[in-house]
Amino acid sequence: MLMGKIHAVTGIFVISLMTAGLLAAERNVTVGRQEYTKSLTPTPTPAPSPTVKKSFSEYRGVVIGSTADDLRKRLGPPKEKSDAQDFYSFSDNEIAQFYYDSGHLVTAIMITYMGNLNSAPSPKDVFGEDVPANPDGGISKMVRYPKAGYWISYNRGSGSDALLSIAIQKM
Repeated sequence: MLMGKIHAVTGIFVISLMTAGLLAAERNVTVGRQEYTKSLTPTPTPAPSPTVKKSFSEYRGVVIGSTADDLRKRLGPPKEKSDAQDFYSFSDNEIAQFYYDSGHLVTAIMITYMGNLNSAPSPKDVFGEDVPANPDGGISKMVRYPKAGYWISYNRGSGSDALLSIAIQKM
């Protein structure tokens, strides 16, 4: 009688160990002639990756393909205006030119920051990633976005009185 109780308790203990062992074990599965090893241990769900920032695709609400009329409504009257381009001066440190095709659609945007560049976009703001400086301290990068139909260039000079130009142009 005592022996039966020991076997019963031992059996439950062995079954518990076997069950626990199966949770962390691997099992061989054969599909056709190919044998695969499948883990019975639950695979942790990876953490979602951080959201990747899109590239700099607009400036002050203006995108490539905007009409000249929409641009002027959004930004107000330009300092200089023509059928081919408009020139805006937003401050002593920031100017922009907008170029148009024959249909008066924006085909290029050239933004220039000068003097104090603290309010100017960084390469990370423009490309979604940092860009290492050149040996002279300047920063230059150009990226084509064929699916979006434009390219962007970023050129920042070195020194305390640097000049930064950002161009967005239709491909």
